[in-house]
Amino acid sequence: MIEPGARAPDFSLRDQDGELVSLDDLAGQTSVLVFYPLDFSPVCTDQLNVYQEVLPDFEAQGARLYGMSVDSAFCHKAFRDHQGLTMPLLADFEPKGAVARAYGMYIEARGHNERGFVVIWPDLVVKAVHKSPTPLEIPGANLIFDALAA
Repeated sequence: MIEPGARAPDFSLRDQDGELVSLDDLAGQTSVLVFYPLDFSPVCTDQLNVYQEVLPDFEAQGARLYGMSVDSAFCHKAFRDHQGLTMPLLADFEPKGAVARAYGMYIEARGHNERGFVVIWPDLVVKAVHKSPTPLEIPGANLIFDALAA
């Protein structure tokens, strides 16, 4: 797993609208990459809805959240629209889970992401990493707020 203090691994992924988002696009802002297994699954739906509820509070602290799973950009678009989410969702679709692997957030045996997050400083250095003990345990928003405040 990626460690705090390391440079964040490079990536370029499509968001729900097909726009390319790269690590370099995150420079100059505090970013939180939220890794989750799959769109439309019950626990993932709960997780992202919780984050959506407090998204203005994250933004007030200068942090931008990005959801990331192995789903396609088309699936992300449908999920985002269905749930009323406003955070960008990045498609780590092909090669499947390549970015999650680089961050240590992929479960090979299951073929999907771990549930966790990585906080990246404006200089693209990793500030904090959290991986839940199981994919069924949602990292509470309070853990992200704590990581941002530390």
